Amino acid sequence: MHPTSSFRPPESSLPVPPATDRSVWDPARIDPATLRELRRRAEAELSSPWPAALASGYARYFRDGDRDGYEQIVYARQDRLSRAAVLAAVTLDPVWIDEVADGIGLLCEQSSWCWPAHDDTLARHGAVVPTVTDPYLDLGAGEVAAQLGWLDQLLGAQLDERMPGLRARIRHECDRRVLTPFVARRDWHWLGLDGDVHNWNPWIHGNVLVAALRLVDDRARRAELVGLVVEGLDRYAASLPADGAIDEGYAYWWNGACRLLEALELLRYASSGALGDVRLDALRETVAFPHRMHLGDGWYLNHADGPARPPRQQPWDVLHRAARRIGDRAAEAHAAAHRRPDEPVARERDGLGRLLRALTDPDWLAAAPAASPLPRDVWFASTQVLLARPAAGSAAGLTLAVKGGHNGEHHNHNDVGSVVVALGGVPVLVDPGRPTYTAQTFGPDRYAIWTMRSSWHNVPQIRGTAQGHGRPYAAGEVSAAVTDGSSALTLELAAAYPRTDVRRWRRTARLDRTSGAVTVRDSWELAPGGSAGPTLIHLVVAGRVSAGDGHARIIALDGAGVVDLAWEPAGAPVTVTVRELDDPLLRDVWGDRLTRLDIDVTALGPIGSLDLSVKEQR
Repeated sequence: MHPTSSFRPPESSLPVPPATDRSVWDPARIDPATLRELRRRAEAELSSPWPAALASGYARYFRDGDRDGYEQIVYARQDRLSRAAVLAAVTLDPVWIDEVADGIGLLCEQSSWCWPAHDDTLARHGAVVPTVTDPYLDLGAGEVAAQLGWLDQLLGAQLDERMPGLRARIRHECDRRVLTPFVARRDWHWLGLDGDVHNWNPWIHGNVLVAALRLVDDRARRAELVGLVVEGLDRYAASLPADGAIDEGYAYWWNGACRLLEALELLRYASSGALGDVRLDALRETVAFPHRMHLGDGWYLNHADGPARPPRQQPWDVLHRAARRIGDRAAEAHAAAHRRPDEPVARERDGLGRLLRALTDPDWLAAAPAASPLPRDVWFASTQVLLARPAAGSAAGLTLAVKGGHNGEHHNHNDVGSVVVALGGVPVLVDPGRPTYTAQTFGPDRYAIWTMRSSWHNVPQIRGTAQGHGRPYAAGEVSAAVTDGSSALTLELAAAYPRTDVRRWRRTARLDRTSGAVTVRDSWELAPGGSAGPTLIHLVVAGRVSAGDGHARIIALDGAGVVDLAWEPAGAPVTVTVRELDDPLLRDVWGDRLTRLDIDVTALGPIGSLDLSVKEQR
């Protein structure tokens, strides 16, 4: 893409009509389920104090590692403001316009828009509270700047009439906290100038773009800002693999590749088509990524820090528009499958811009019901992920997913060679996901968190040793074989372990479409002697588990059915470890507990093999 100064003027640069356009914002034209829910929440909190973002809450991250408490407060502030904004646009009631003005004023007076976990105030200034003279441009700051930009677009005339001067304050605060730091500091890690390009790049660049287009009147400065945004987005687009895979997984697609699609859409609109029309195979393929990771109903194949059952409400309208634009009918159907007339079309937690776009996209609002495509086979060569099910279009039976890759991926878990098996789309052999973020999550002790370690993924433990973390710990000799009769992935896992005595550890996981069974064969050759620690095959299970000699039975979650596991040699003993879950994110997905089966193959010797079969009980 090549930046240009030929943009629509600020007042018409964002693709959402202002509240003065009653052909759009008349109450009768707004999705009733969304309006009803927004009104219910907004009216309930109207007479209550706004959440207070306190210094002590900010400092907690630096004191004890808790980041969630402060973040939930600022999220609640912004959610309340977004709800009030829609009510103000629909009703033009001064009560709601004042509510919006109050929310804007609080954001403008908030010491920092940065989330404390990202702020470098301690490293640069020795402070545990925001350094207001040196604002940090992170995801949180970008989100506030974009929210204020969308508010200015939606309610600018009403704010000028009722709160003269407030829009000038918006421009001042966005400039000093976001736009000026964006230009002045070019050492932001999320720019990807060091080659490490991740989801922060399109997320922040997209939000800076909203603020620059709407809140900057000077044409030269606007062009400079947009030019830098385009450079950054190009860097992210170039980093996408040809198959469109996201190593951070499905959950992070929405705040990575999806953010890029939104930014390109905005560039096309603001430049009247001169920018944003990027034709890359990777962009076309990444539009298909969400439905290719779908297991069934609300379940998705999760890797890295993503949950297996993410929130059902996502900005599906973005996916729907992108799919319509490129003609991907399967992706369009997957998005439409989540459009239910009795449910809100969007949620305020995803940001005001996303909420407004969903409410004003007539094609999305009129989307006909559809079924998710559920492709029979998916193979991502870039991330070495295979997903296979018995037949396309149905979650029935066993679905197999296998992952190779390496242990230096974004939001990495040590999971090279991990296997996931779902019954009727419901995971049975599972990847736990991640607990609530704390300071530890992205610090030097990340792999002390149990969910990040290979010991809680479906991989071997070799002579008491878990997998190492870092890019060198990777799968080798990866080979996918997909036919009508079966789909399989074969991997060499020896390099994933920080040991020198692992000569070979070969794993082959296969779905047999004739029998409907999944098999996993591990064969190994270890040097004689070595550590006396046990060699185990870990299997992490969701559901009710009973185990005996050479077999186990699992009653799956959600009433999906029963799965029987068997292994040969049957004499390999199994131990059962129950992990009670106390983290709310994990409990929301799995319930009270997860169970780990450890099949001990130590006695099989330095050269041996174990065959695991997984069958649906019919």
